[in-house]
Amino acid sequence: MNDWRPFVYGGLASITAECGTFPIDTTKTRLQIQGQKIESRHAELKYRGMIHAFVRIFREEGTKALYSGIEPALLRQATYGTIKIGIYHTLKRMIVHDPKDETLATNVVCGVIAGIVSSSIANPTDVLKVSTKGEVSMK
Repeated sequence: MNDWRPFVYGGLASITAECGTFPIDTTKTRLQIQGQKIESRHAELKYRGMIHAFVRIFREEGTKALYSGIEPALLRQATYGTIKIGIYHTLKRMIVHDPKDETLATNVVCGVIAGIVSSSIANPTDVLKVSTKGEVSMK
């Protein structure tokens, strides 16, 4: 239980993955928002698909637009990934001391528990990420 490495590595891996996938998430959000009648500026269909939207955002608004609003997403990944991977490995090592003795059931139970705990704790950051992402995309 004194091994902090799974927590740190899990957080760093999650943050790195978020940095790599965030432009795709931005593009997806823009595609979802377009055509909405709630905001007149989004009523027009600007994008024909993922690749078209990605290229158009990049060309017209730059890289900064693709990463706009990344801070809450990084906060979410820092909490969620750190807790999930850390708890998973800690639980697994508490139950099974030799990796050769691991079973599918052990991995599933540890994964489910880690997922429940991390999702429960990180949920407020997920709400912040989604609401901020919508606001940033609507600008």
